[in-house]
Order: sequence, then structure tokens, then C-alpha cells
Amino acid sequence: MLLLFNSILFKNMKDESTSKGLILILTFFTLTPIALATSLYTLFSMSQSVSNPEVLAATTNVLNNPEFGVQIYASFPGDTPSINTTAYVVDARVEIVRQYLSKYKSPLLPYSKNLIAAADKHGLDFRLLPAIAQQESNLCKKIPVNSYNCWGWGIHSAGTLRFPDYPTAINAVASGIKNEYVDKGYQTVDEIMDKWVPHSPERAWAKGVIGFMSEME
Repeated sequence: MLLLFNSILFKNMKDESTSKGLILILTFFTLTPIALATSLYTLFSMSQSVSNPEVLAATTNVLNNPEFGVQIYASFPGDTPSINTTAYVVDARVEIVRQYLSKYKSPLLPYSKNLIAAADKHGLDFRLLPAIAQQESNLCKKIPVNSYNCWGWGIHSAGTLRFPDYPTAINAVASGIKNEYVDKGYQTVDEIMDKWVPHSPERAWAKGVIGFMSEME
């Protein structure tokens, strides 16, 4: 009698264990494809945004105005925990210029936003004004006294063009490049050099400006 009872008890325990195992297997094969599909979709969406050539391309064409930077935001905790995996491009140009000016300890550092605003207003590559300032004056460290002229703009044997402050100088130079160069067909740094400093040995001016622009990619 005792052997019969033990046999029945063992059979019931075995059946219960088998049922639990089947439930776990079914749950695994149901949820795993959903999780995998969600992950693949998220990765595909992010890769499409980050690899967009319009975002990552950098050029020495002064009419090009590239934007850089990608940020991903998660939602704040609510009643139901969730995460937003939408990836999108944000404008990081101010930070790029700020870090570049900070690296070289430039007096232009407080005016990073002014440089971006002037470039946008006149349709210039946002790196052009800092790069020319680097080439002409070591980013404003070597300029005529009280001139705020970091770009060699209007500096010649007849005298030196002075500005009341850096924001005024930034806008004046950006406007001058647009009116006197871009609008007259000068589209690249090399072409600008032909008018700006036509006798630059071995085209050193253009090479310098292009090199400094590349540091801000």
C-alpha cells in the first residue's frame, strides 16, 4: 500500500514539473522574438540618423553649414516606467567652437554663439571665421591694439580697420566675406585666398585655414 502511494505521489510531482517546464518554454519563445524585433528596430533607427551623410559630411566649401551631434533622451519616471529610444540630431556647433576656442585660450571664447549666429545669417560654414582668426592672429592673441580685428580685415598700408568690440567685428567680417567673396563667386577657401592673400607662399594661407577647420569636425 505504501509503495502504491509513493508511486502516485511521484507521478503527480513529475506531471506538475513537466507543466511548469512547458509554460516556461512557451513564455520564452513568445517574448524573445518580440524583444529581438524591438532591439533591431531601435538599432536600425539610430544607425540611420548617425550615418546620415548630410550630418557627418564636412567640407571646405564656405557655403556649407554642417551640423553635428546626436543625443538620446530617456523619459522621466512616471506611473509606468518607460524609455523613449527616439534618436535625433541636435545642433552641437556652438559647443564644437567653444571647445576649440577654449583649447587655444582665445579671447573669442565668450562669443562662440556670436560666431555661429553670424555664419548662419550669411550662409557660411560655421568653422570659417574661427579658422581665419587662427590663421591671421592666433585666435585674436596678436592683433592691433584696441582693434578687435582678429581676421586681418581691412588691415593694410593705409591703416587698420578697428571695431568697438568683438561682436561688431564678427558680424562685419562675416558680412564682408559674404558680400565681397561669396556673392562674387568665391566658393572655397582656396578661391578666397586668391583674393585675400594672393601671394601666400605655397598656398600656406589656404592650407592653414583648411587645417584649422578640420580640427572642428
